[in-house]
Amino acid sequence: MTYPVTPEFQTINVSSNNFNIKSESLSGKISVRANPSQRWEMTASYDRLTKQEVGIVNAFVVSQGGEFGTFSLIPTEISSSRGTISGTALVNGAHSVGDKTIQVDGFTGTLLRGDFIKFNSHSKVYMVTEDRSGAGEVTIYPPLIAALLNNEAMTYDDVPFNVRLNNSVQSYEVSANNQYNVEVDFVEAI
Repeated sequence: MTYPVTPEFQTINVSSNNFNIKSESLSGKISVRANPSQRWEMTASYDRLTKQEVGIVNAFVVSQGGEFGTFSLIPTEISSSRGTISGTALVNGAHSVGDKTIQVDGFTGTLLRGDFIKFNSHSKVYMVTEDRSGAGEVTIYPPLIAALLNNEAMTYDDVPFNVRLNNSVQSYEVSANNQYNVEVDFVEAI
């Protein structure tokens, strides 16, 4: 199931949530220990929707049963590479859990830092952290959460995020002139 692409979001707020372990002593010393867990969270806003448009959004949201259902979200504002990449990008060689650099071939052009990518065998979406021109080593965040096999495809345009609603209560606002304002919170479902 895929989240409706129309109406389009007016704004989308994207957050990277890292689950580090932090403690603070009475003296004020702070210790932070890295935890390899990370997920993307998004808040999408619609302004001045019509009654028909809010019906499309609200029907989909309500059908998810709050945080229960998972679905694919392709936020057009952020889900395609800003670079000039083209071709069929394939993983070159096997890669292990925890790898931060992935050998990729089969494409030309550029991937830019901040672009999102996804590997076919993963439900997780990764961010490119260094510009890459042509085939070679792509640096990603977070590190791989599952192994990759040789020749797995890498998606760089219309990257689908596997998500769920971030809470069980979703509401919308109606103005005096029957214009609807809606905000929907998503969290990556890994």
